[in-house]
Amino acid sequence: MTQNPPSLRPDLAPAPRIGDDARPGQPRIGMVSLGCPKALVDSERILTRLRAEGYAITGDYAGADSVIVNTCGFLDSAKAESLDAIGEALRENGKVIVTGCLGAEEDYIRGTHPSVLAVTGPHQYEQVLDAVHAAVPPSPDPFIDLMPPAGLKLTPRHFAYLKISEGCNHKCRFCIIPDMRGRLVSRPAHAVLREAEKLVESGVKEILVISQDTSAYGVDRKHDLHPWKGGEVRTHMTDLAREMGKLGAWVRLHYVYPYPHVDALIPQMGGDSGVLPYLDIPFQHSHPDVLKRMARPAASSKTLERIAAWRSINPEIVLRSTFIVGYPGETEAEFQHLLDWMEEARLDRVGAFKYENVAGARSNALPDHVPEDVKEERYARFMEVAQRISAEKLAAKVGTTLDVIVDEVDGEGAVCRTKADAPEIDGNLFIDEGFEGLAPGDILPVTVDEASEYDLWGTRA
Repeated sequence: MTQNPPSLRPDLAPAPRIGDDARPGQPRIGMVSLGCPKALVDSERILTRLRAEGYAITGDYAGADSVIVNTCGFLDSAKAESLDAIGEALRENGKVIVTGCLGAEEDYIRGTHPSVLAVTGPHQYEQVLDAVHAAVPPSPDPFIDLMPPAGLKLTPRHFAYLKISEGCNHKCRFCIIPDMRGRLVSRPAHAVLREAEKLVESGVKEILVISQDTSAYGVDRKHDLHPWKGGEVRTHMTDLAREMGKLGAWVRLHYVYPYPHVDALIPQMGGDSGVLPYLDIPFQHSHPDVLKRMARPAASSKTLERIAAWRSINPEIVLRSTFIVGYPGETEAEFQHLLDWMEEARLDRVGAFKYENVAGARSNALPDHVPEDVKEERYARFMEVAQRISAEKLAAKVGTTLDVIVDEVDGEGAVCRTKADAPEIDGNLFIDEGFEGLAPGDILPVTVDEASEYDLWGTRA
């Protein structure tokens, strides 16, 4: 089995898995879902609505009556990828509806692809449905077209993304996501918990909590109270994690900013709780001056102190983050500060990407942009440090026994993940012998026999 190094693109979600089970004469809609897990959840919501209205969902261009392309606009490279996907759908099918983050720039899309049927922005579900209705009228069968309570999922049955809010109140200079998705809008706590409960009842073993800013959940609602299970629950990250941890599934928190109240989460993680001792925190850089130019909190020394405090409270905790190298104005000294910070912080899972200008981002106007060859050199140096730290941390797990969740099983073995690994973006644990009888979603103890820079190999305990 091959190694699976972590994705270095923070805007990528797992590839959607779409079946094709149309009845004769049933209208078929194709879906191309690009971008982050938040966009994948948007795709799931759109397809759930369409499926309930009588449409079949297909992954085949040729068999589709129309194709929806859910786009990404995070980076210029992601925009180019979205335009390529739209072009491919037009060539292969011809009837294309565009939605998602890049859909907020309709003129940009139509400048390259003027023949698309419709263009809508992110989470504009009704407009997407209107466009589909215009292109392909629905033909529902009330005796057949029923949806399971959890809706239609584009991920494997045993894990699911759960979006708890839309938008973001941050004004990071390099990011245009708030311009595309708006300010923070949190879902009521009882609605999120009810969806999580339905997911678990439908067989989901791992819930991945996502948003633009998970730590800010409920700020816009002033952490209002909602009835839940005979009591009340606040629209607050700590309350949400506590209640989700009781549902009997693994709960993994993504996009957590290190606000002070995050400290209260650390004791809740691991042990008898379903909340995994895993935090995905987008630090982006370490040097205070770079963070200031990014318009992000500039307290890297306190961050190191808090990481140390978290580990003293919960030694199991796993920290994942992403970083930008070559941000405008980044000096060699500032970059070396980041490398030194990495050596001290010793994060478990790390991704990085080279800074890119994005149309509309305020960072474009900053002085002293870093040359591409310097960005490439710094990126290589950064990843060398991150890879070495990862290899050392994984080597320390050899001989230990860990609980893993099975993702795939084939003739060569089972592909699994530990509690330290989110799907697609982190590493894997491979079982090459004695995997017979295992199935996706199984959770079992495994003794680690071997480690590489990103992955583990083991045998059933």
